Amino acid sequence: MGTCYLHTVIDDHSRVAYIEARDDETSQTATEILKNAVAWFAERGVTVQRVLSDNGSCYKSHLWRDTCADLEITAKKTRPYRPQTNGKIDRFHRTLAEGWAFKTFYNFESARLAALPAWVHEYNHYRPHSAIGKAAPITRLDNLARHHT
Repeated sequence: MGTCYLHTVIDDHSRVAYIEARDDETSQTATEILKNAVAWFAERGVTVQRVLSDNGSCYKSHLWRDTCADLEITAKKTRPYRPQTNGKIDRFHRTLAEGWAFKTFYNFESARLAALPAWVHEYNHYRPHSAIGKAAPITRLDNLARHHT
């Protein structure tokens, strides 16, 4: 048994989600995931210009600041005690908990994590999203809408 941290990146326009499960929340891990997410979104035609993060220590680090600068990304922080600025990610995490983490009984954490990629694919490609007109998030990426599988 241990602790697993889900690092989540959501495109503000489309609501397409990218997630990695890791064992920690260090600045090294956070910056690796940011680089991976930027590459993943680029493969789908999305150029990351800004990243909004909470005020966790990994996002206050010099490594995070420097990585964002290297990637030509403007780093923004949520305002403390203003939950509205975290609304999209908080709602996504609730959907994630209800639809994946606690929907099924998993005998092992490894089984739960093995089910995550399929759930994220379902969310991105097929699940209707009420905030974007009941369309699947991938349909908001115009260059991929006709190719979603």
